[in-house]
Amino acid sequence: MADNVNSPAHYTQGGIECIDAMVAAFGAEAVMVYCKINAFKYVWRASLKNGVEDITKADWYLKKFLELEGEKNG
Repeated sequence: MADNVNSPAHYTQGGIECIDAMVAAFGAEAVMVYCKINAFKYVWRASLKNGVEDITKADWYLKKFLELEGEKNG
């Protein structure tokens, strides 16, 4: 079953999640900024586009931010 929030198929290539490739390419700090911006975008448009799914995606990006923050701080 497709999971458009936690593991969208279109964000994985060759077994690598796009967000993980972004961390490898740009570093955790840059991806943390991206996560906050993306969360903002999903909350902003939620009532105009995908409703609860967009709020859930915003939550996913904030959790990813916290995960990266935790890794950064050991």
